Amino acid sequence: MEFDTASSLILLAALLFLVSILATVVTPRVGVPLLLVFLVVGMLAGEDGPGGIHFQNYAAANLAATAALAVVLFDGGLRTRIHSFRTGLRPALALSSVGVLITAGITAGFCTWLLGLTPAEGFLIGAIVASTDAAAVFSLLGASATALNERVASALEIESGTNDPFAIFLTLATIAYLRAPDSFGFADAFRLLAWQMLAGAGFGLAGGWLLMRGLNRLRLGDSMYPLLALFGGLTIFGITAIVGGSGFLAVYLAGIFLGNRSVRAAASIRRFHDGIAWMAQIGMFVILGLLASPHQLVDVVIPGLLISAVLILVARPTAVLVSLAPFRFRWREQLYIAWVGLRGSVPIVLATYPWLAGLDNAQLYFNITFFIVLVSLVVQGWSVAPVAKLLGLRVPTSSARVHRVDIDLPGQRGYEVVSYRVPSHSQLIGMRPKSLPIPDVSRVICIARGGRLLHYREWGELQSHDYVSLLAAQNQLDVLDRIFESVQLPSEPLTRRYFGEFTIDGEAQVAALCESYGLAVPDGADDKTVAQLLLTHLPHPVIGDRLRLGDIQLVIKSVDGDRPTRIGLRLPN
Repeated sequence: MEFDTASSLILLAALLFLVSILATVVTPRVGVPLLLVFLVVGMLAGEDGPGGIHFQNYAAANLAATAALAVVLFDGGLRTRIHSFRTGLRPALALSSVGVLITAGITAGFCTWLLGLTPAEGFLIGAIVASTDAAAVFSLLGASATALNERVASALEIESGTNDPFAIFLTLATIAYLRAPDSFGFADAFRLLAWQMLAGAGFGLAGGWLLMRGLNRLRLGDSMYPLLALFGGLTIFGITAIVGGSGFLAVYLAGIFLGNRSVRAAASIRRFHDGIAWMAQIGMFVILGLLASPHQLVDVVIPGLLISAVLILVARPTAVLVSLAPFRFRWREQLYIAWVGLRGSVPIVLATYPWLAGLDNAQLYFNITFFIVLVSLVVQGWSVAPVAKLLGLRVPTSSARVHRVDIDLPGQRGYEVVSYRVPSHSQLIGMRPKSLPIPDVSRVICIARGGRLLHYREWGELQSHDYVSLLAAQNQLDVLDRIFESVQLPSEPLTRRYFGEFTIDGEAQVAALCESYGLAVPDGADDKTVAQLLLTHLPHPVIGDRLRLGDIQLVIKSVDGDRPTRIGLRLPN
């Protein structure tokens, strides 16, 4: 009987994962957030669904979800490029601290009034639902032909990895106060916050450095390096949490440190963690979905909808407005960041803490939180792509790169096999591969034409829609991108509508440009280049930034660090 039970559980778990994985094939086509699908799969398998599984083990769910979150954050850190900090770090830190506090405070005040709770109990709900999950946004936009404005994308990406620790701190501090209101005060909360953040940052960076050294020095089998990285990250999380620090902050920073260094088996580590992170997310949301009882959610529909409305339409926008006030974000960017405050896994995990602490109203906290997450995923999750398009924040991609694979060469690290599709109007058409203006360290290794891989003697001259694969150093990818993106004729209509009809170099003189179009030269810009003029108004420019010059608009098409290199001209209609 025990053997049959174990087999049944294995079969059940496998079926739940299979259904969730197969759902990912269909849902992106209709814009449904995958996180919502995973939650619904868990709910359907639960006690009120066809599965009929009765699962109310909050401790087991908390343990599984915490481990899964650590894996997801470590993978997120591995994929966060350090150059995104140029535009996104400071605003993201403001959003993940001041923004979380404001969101929690406004939501808490409304919950206290609506539900008849004490201020501390209301603040507990506010703290639980204060953190966002930007991963859902990128899962919807990732397959699109356009990309988010870099300033917005980097701010959301970094915020999603750094706001969880502060929300967890607020939740733990509030629970500690509710359990011992006479002995836990603001001084205790401040000490808890300081130690969690300092220990999380210190252990995360130190652990990331040690893990990098271990990966580069130890001689292991090829399949062991991804496992070493995974369990090294979990070790960093566990040690930090045991000493009272923020394990989530530590594992995220360790991932960032590791992902931005030259590491042996980096390709295998990234591919392995991509799959493991997906498995962790599916398992986490299915388990959390199993915890929910839809018949209990019916009782919180009205208050849940009202709290969701305040959170989405009042608390988050106010938090974004205040947090981003010191930074030069356009109102469209602020509006989009405010709208994309999706709630995901962390609020549901935090909603299990009151159960573990034995607080009164624990079931109410969980049901309200779960309902808010559902509303957020349905309302905001379905609309993130259309809203980005409506606000003009989706930048048309001009990349000709279609595929990239990290490889580990004996005695070398930091190389990739990267493939490009030659555009219809490329300047490279008619050029022989050996004549391509590519860096010396890059080599053309194969060309595919008409669905057939050519022998090197058949390469001849490049033709439209050829696929060119190269062995290239990772630090040369930007150079290769610019080479293969170059075109002879006007670009596609979508690109022309966004960037304008003509393109000029950033070193063009403002005075000459104004003379050509009969415009008045701005004060103090007589001797400036167009790039210098843009930097005067946009200290950290990104692709898609605009500046009006008389009747025309200057639209940044490419940047090198903080310097605009190519600028589109949008002429009056």
